[in-house]
Amino acid sequence: MQQTKLWINGVWEQTAETTELTAPYTGEVIAQVAKATISDVERAIEGAHQAFQTFQKMPAYERAEILYRVVAIMRERKPELAQILANEAAKPLSAGLGELDRTIATYQFAAEAAKNLIGETVPMDAAPGAADYIGYTKRVPLGVVSAITPFNFPFNLVAHKLGPAFAVGNTVVLKPASQTPISGLVMAEIFKEAGLPDGALQIVTGSGAELSDTLVTHPLVKKVTFTGSGAVGLKIKEKVGLRKITLELGSNAGVIVEPSTELDKMMKRCVGGAFGFAGQVCISLQRIYVHSAIYEEFTKKFVEETEKLVVGDPFDANIDISAMIHPNEVARIKNWIEEAKIQGAQVATGAEFTERTCTPTVMVNVKPTMKIVCEETFAPVVSIVPYDTLDEAIAFVNDTELALNAGIYTNNLMDALKAADELQAGAVIINDIPTFRTDNMPYGGVKMSGYGKEGIKYAVEEMTDLKLIAMKRNI
Repeated sequence: MQQTKLWINGVWEQTAETTELTAPYTGEVIAQVAKATISDVERAIEGAHQAFQTFQKMPAYERAEILYRVVAIMRERKPELAQILANEAAKPLSAGLGELDRTIATYQFAAEAAKNLIGETVPMDAAPGAADYIGYTKRVPLGVVSAITPFNFPFNLVAHKLGPAFAVGNTVVLKPASQTPISGLVMAEIFKEAGLPDGALQIVTGSGAELSDTLVTHPLVKKVTFTGSGAVGLKIKEKVGLRKITLELGSNAGVIVEPSTELDKMMKRCVGGAFGFAGQVCISLQRIYVHSAIYEEFTKKFVEETEKLVVGDPFDANIDISAMIHPNEVARIKNWIEEAKIQGAQVATGAEFTERTCTPTVMVNVKPTMKIVCEETFAPVVSIVPYDTLDEAIAFVNDTELALNAGIYTNNLMDALKAADELQAGAVIINDIPTFRTDNMPYGGVKMSGYGKEGIKYAVEEMTDLKLIAMKRNI
């Protein structure tokens, strides 16, 4: 059985206490995971601060080369890394390989960003009394970044924090999700091999509830980047003070399907967006608003496509969906579905459970106040709702405090532009599902879905300060 350690100042450190890590699909214990103490976290932060003093001075091309080497190493190790995802996260191998492709692209974007930290000249002579000055700006690193990451994309969402941080010369203390620590810890080996200086990356594993206060309030931490639940994100926001912060807090993504849509061309894509990785995706398609003229046809086709999906062992190449991350999550979503049924909702297909799995579930006759509609399900559950006018559909999508991505399918240009203007979301996706994301696009929600932006170019701005330099020509 694997015994993990902490990665502090370039050395693997054993801890006095460990916790058991179990496989979501089988329930078998797969590792004993090192449990960090507050003292460990403090040492990690102090070590990262010390490493920053020299790392910030490393030339941009050298930082870029480190990230390019990470890309090369991950390409070579892809099959092995996909096995880690299947084991600790129950992510099917095909989905794991897809995540790794995105992760590699994310680090490549970061390598390129390292060489493009540009400022601008400021026309000082445009202001009265400043004609004798030259002015320009530059982006400078912050220092120590605390990165707290979730279980659902444990390679790629870590990359969205490490990549831009290292690109600009910051150092990082990473606290990976308790369910997916091995995905985080293996990055220590990869970055070490790639030539990252000792101390620039620190990895502590353990309870977020016990360690997060130190990670977000330590005086040497200059930036906090967190992906996870809204409740935890709000607590972090209250504690972080004047430090920079990025929060990605999830959603209950909705899409509108207009009657001009060719259903057969988009059906498989919609089903994939709703049920990929058992719906445990921040922008998983959760609410589908279908024009009443095509509602019955859409629902029939969607149910038929859903029933083709196979639930099973994540190591089986023929399955589409595996276990949810923990039996408690299965119990939660089962209760939400039962509560919705009591309130009048109907199950069109799915809602069959084992201790660890939930079959892909389609709900109809739902109401906006049901938890499966107004909250984030983070489960393989989608609701299909009819509407009569586009204005009504837009109002339905906007009737939520969660607003990360939203979408519309339509062949009417004016309707697409109307939705683009009026849908309240961090991103509006036209003629594709709101689950669409590339790793170079700005990504972050509005309302209660987040604060700040990820996507390498935009994360670089969040992970640097803009400094102005002004020089008088003649004293």
